[in-house]
Amino acid sequence: MKKVLMGNHAAAVGAALARAQVVAAYPITPQTQSIELLAEMKEKGAFPGAYIAVESEHSAMAALLGAASAGARTFTATSSHGLAYMHELLHWVAGARLPVVMAEVNRALAAPWSLWTDQTDSLSQRDTGWLQFYCSTNQEILDTTIMAYKIAEAVRLPAMVVYDGFTLSHSYEPVEVPAQDAVDAFLPAYRPEQVLDTARPLAFGALVPPKEYLRLRRSMAADMARAETLIEEVGREFGEAFGRCYGVFDAYRCEDATTLLVTSGAVGSTARAAVDALRERGLAAGNLRIRAFRPFPAQALRRFLGRGVKLAVVDRNYSPGASGIFAQEIRAALYPATARPPVFGYVAGLGGGDITVELLQEIWSKVDEGKAEKTQPTWAEDAR
Repeated sequence: MKKVLMGNHAAAVGAALARAQVVAAYPITPQTQSIELLAEMKEKGAFPGAYIAVESEHSAMAALLGAASAGARTFTATSSHGLAYMHELLHWVAGARLPVVMAEVNRALAAPWSLWTDQTDSLSQRDTGWLQFYCSTNQEILDTTIMAYKIAEAVRLPAMVVYDGFTLSHSYEPVEVPAQDAVDAFLPAYRPEQVLDTARPLAFGALVPPKEYLRLRRSMAADMARAETLIEEVGREFGEAFGRCYGVFDAYRCEDATTLLVTSGAVGSTARAAVDALRERGLAAGNLRIRAFRPFPAQALRRFLGRGVKLAVVDRNYSPGASGIFAQEIRAALYPATARPPVFGYVAGLGGGDITVELLQEIWSKVDEGKAEKTQPTWAEDAR
């Protein structure tokens, strides 16, 4: 069924189709409509799960920690300072190996105050042990929410479905909404092996000595690494079921490209238009959009090396004292390779600034023509 949905509603519909059993809700701009829609569905009897209105984002994640420990499939949504407030519980949920799924709507962090998008909020949580998926369309938000449950439950790690505030969260697009029975066939009911059960008492979150702590973290690392392959497998399976395939990357006209724009989030859609415009001028442009940031797809990235290709990485985020975060991760992933392509990092669109087709064409041309600035990162801004 085709519907016109805003991005926040696409996330909520995806969670409902996945048969989330417990939703913990606390509003913050720009994600509020996602939990509002689930509340409306609950009131109308269209959402049979439990809906818990809590007093803070910290409490929202604490509630899901308990619900997931009891064996429930869970969902919440947050943004910006709400995500920062959850920080402690993000570590607890990941360390407890609970497959909570959360919509994370990118919004810049203060100070100064900003309501608009950049990715620093989600990327500041990259070391918490959560899978992170970055979406470029409302269709991808809905689809990724469903796939996130299947992936998270297989590796027993929580997952963030990340998308741009306002650019996607409040924009309406045509979305193909799959039938409930088709989703049920793709995503069976959650059946965890270890749950809170008075008939079978177990210890959860106990104090452990250093050796056991290391072993548990090593196990988490192994499952996070395993997730890279699983994301590709689940994406193909989703394509077979629903006609839309997904992987850790979305590669657009990359086969013969001399320089690749490397993007993430909604900028990936803009980059496609920039690539098309450059191709019309006879230039060998391509766009490599990163869908999965955790685990970072280092193995898959190496498939795009060779032929002297250059990488122009456009980061809508910044790590003070370093550079754009995607550029950092790409350089680290490519370091072991014998033939490393040059990586040029550009920081653009912080706090919701425009990243236009023209700006992306300018970035691509500078890198492709060897005119990129030596100092990294380069701060890029639309001239208009």
